[in-house]
Amino acid sequence: MQFADKRLLLRISPVLTDNVLVGAVCVFCESDSPEAMARKISDYHNLTCELDAIIESSSDGLCICDTQGKIIRINRTSARFYNISAKEVIGRTVTELVEQGLIDRSAASEVIKSGKVCNILQQRGTRKLIATGTPVYDSAGNLLRVVVSERDITEIDVLQRELEEQQAMKNQFRLQMLNLQKISLSGRQLIARSPSMLKALSQALKVSGVSSSVLVFGESGVGKGVIADLIHKNSDRAEKPIIKINCGAIPESLIESELFGYEKGAFTGAQGSKPGYFEMADGGLLFLDEIAELPLASQVKLLRFLEDGRIMRLEGTEPKTVDVRVIAATHRDLEEMIEQGEFRLDLYYRLNVIPIHVPAVRERKDCILPMLHHYLNHFCEQANVRKRLTRAATDALLNYSYPGNVRELMNLCERLVVMSESELIDLPDLPSHVLSRIVQQGAVPGDDWPEQMSLQQIVESVERAVLFRGVQRHKNQARLAEALNVNQSTITRKLKRYGIR
Repeated sequence: MQFADKRLLLRISPVLTDNVLVGAVCVFCESDSPEAMARKISDYHNLTCELDAIIESSSDGLCICDTQGKIIRINRTSARFYNISAKEVIGRTVTELVEQGLIDRSAASEVIKSGKVCNILQQRGTRKLIATGTPVYDSAGNLLRVVVSERDITEIDVLQRELEEQQAMKNQFRLQMLNLQKISLSGRQLIARSPSMLKALSQALKVSGVSSSVLVFGESGVGKGVIADLIHKNSDRAEKPIIKINCGAIPESLIESELFGYEKGAFTGAQGSKPGYFEMADGGLLFLDEIAELPLASQVKLLRFLEDGRIMRLEGTEPKTVDVRVIAATHRDLEEMIEQGEFRLDLYYRLNVIPIHVPAVRERKDCILPMLHHYLNHFCEQANVRKRLTRAATDALLNYSYPGNVRELMNLCERLVVMSESELIDLPDLPSHVLSRIVQQGAVPGDDWPEQMSLQQIVESVERAVLFRGVQRHKNQARLAEALNVNQSTITRKLKRYGIR
C-alpha cells in the first residue's frame, strides 16, 4: 500500500483463542525491509505463546473481561472451577452467567461499579473460592479491562483445622488432661490448654475429695465460680446443694441475717424466723465470692463457724450445728487488707488452707484460640448462623489482653456473631477498643507469641500493628509512607489487606 511518499507492506494476522476469533494484528513495514517485518512477526508470535503458557499454566483461575463485563478470555483452571468450557462463556457477560446460575456472584461486576479491587467468597458445591477482581486502566485513567483471579481455599481451610486439632494433642501431658479441657458445668465449659490453667483444674480435682477450706484467687471474670462448681461436682457432696453468695452484692446491714438467718423480731419487719444460707447449704457447699467485701462483724461469726461448725441466728438463743464446706474467692490482695485492718488475719488463715490461683486470660495464651472457637460455635448454634474468623481477626484477638477475662471474651464472641454482616469475621468487625488496646500495648509481646502462630503470621501481626499505630499518628497515607520509607501505593495496598481504615 502507498502511504505519503513511502510504500508500506501490510500483514494482517488473526488472533484466535480456542479456535475463536477474538482480534487481529496488523503489522506495517517498509517494503524494502522484509527482514525487519519477519522479525517483528516472529517476536509477536513468541510473546503471544509466552503469555498463553503463563495464563494457562496458572494454578489460579484467571478471567479477563472488558468494561461491559463481557468475557474476553478464561483459562483452563477457571473453567474447571465452575465446570464450564471457554466456548460457553467467551463473548457473554458476567451478568448473564449470574442470572443462569453458572456463578454465584461476580467480582468483575463489583469492580466495574466501584473501580476498585474487590474480593468476594464463592461457594461451588463443597468447595470455597476467593475471587479477586482487579481493574486495569489505560494511560488516560480510563477503565480498560478487569482481571479476575480465583483461588481454591478449600484445602487450606481443611489443613488449618487439622493443624489446630494436632496442636491440641501435642504431648502426653495434654492428652492425659484432655478430660479437663471441656468439663460441662450447667451449660458452661472449662477449656484448659495452658499449664497454669491445667494446674488450677488439677488442684481443684485434688481438693474435691476432702473437706478442707479453699480460697480461690483471681481477677474478676476468670471463672472462680466455675472452679467452685468443679470442686462440688467431683466431691461426695455433689448430691447436696451448692449455694453461691456474692458478699459485695448484699447490703452490709443485711449480710449477717442473710448468711446466718434470724428469729422473729430480730429487726423491724421480721415477722417470722428465717434460715440463712448456711442452713440452706447444710450437707453441701457454700461459695462466698468477693469474701474481701465481708464486714468485720460478719467475719467474726464466719471464723467462729469455721472453728466449731456451729452458727447462731440473729437474736437466736441456741446455736445450731451444720455440715457445710466453705469455699471463698476474691480478686483483692487480702494480705494488704490485713495490714490496713480491713480483713482479719485469723480468718485469712482459716480460709486459706488450700489456695488455688485462677490465671487471667492474658496469662493463658494457649487457651484463647480454642475458647474463641468454642464460644463462636456456641453462639452460632444459638443464632442458627455460620461464622468464622479471618486470619487477621484471629491474630488481633490473640494479641488482645482481655481485661474482663473470660466474661469479656464470651461477650465479645456473642457480639461478633450477632453484629457481623458476612460469614467471615474480619478486622473491621472487631470493636474499636480491641484494636486500640493492641496499639496501646505495643502489639508486640516480645517472645510471648501463641504457639499456634507461624513465623509468617507473627511477621504479619507485627506489620499490622505498625500500620495501625502509624495511621493513628499520621494524618494521611503520604506522610505514613514517608515515615516508613515506602511508596504510598504500598501503604494503600497493605492497609486494604489488613482492613485498617
